Amino acid sequence: MLDDGEVERRVRLLRPMERIALSVSALAHSHWERADRDAFAEAWERELTEIAPFTYSDLHIVTGLLLPIWKRLPDESMRVYRLQTDAGERVIGRLVSPAWVAQAISGEGASIAPADAWSAVLDGRTILELQDGLSLRRAKVMGLFRVELCGFTEGMVDRLKAMGLISEIITWKLRLFVPTSSNGPTILAELMERYPVLRVADRAA
Repeated sequence: MLDDGEVERRVRLLRPMERIALSVSALAHSHWERADRDAFAEAWERELTEIAPFTYSDLHIVTGLLLPIWKRLPDESMRVYRLQTDAGERVIGRLVSPAWVAQAISGEGASIAPADAWSAVLDGRTILELQDGLSLRRAKVMGLFRVELCGFTEGMVDRLKAMGLISEIITWKLRLFVPTSSNGPTILAELMERYPVLRVADRAA
């Protein structure tokens, strides 16, 4: 339901690794086409074969004498982890986010790799503050979590869309999103190169 009380009909488009919600009117102007069952099944299976069977991610764990710095550790996820690497090394400590690591080791400004930045934003607890007043955060739009860029000016829109950001008008307001598909991290890396990260902020704060 829109702000004026009008009911907007929407459809949900399903793919193996993403779910997209669109209004019926937006669907009519998109490149999506109706397909019969056989054509859909063939396209679905073809896309499945292109998905890697495994994904890899980095874990950041603070180990050692934790009591003196316990209050500096994040309030969420108080669990202590016990891990053992393939090489036999045993690790005991608290799991922390890439955003917390960036804040802990940074002096002036912030230093975070694009892959870690992407994970931190998708996690929902982190806001990336970029140059020129931009900020990147997770937002729930039409029931789906998306990565939204805020603080842009009208003169930036064409440049940002050329990088791969998606523009949508939602309740009469232009909003920009970094796609959450497989090319999202690449687009974020280009965005961070053009507008470096100034601060990695805790969303709870």
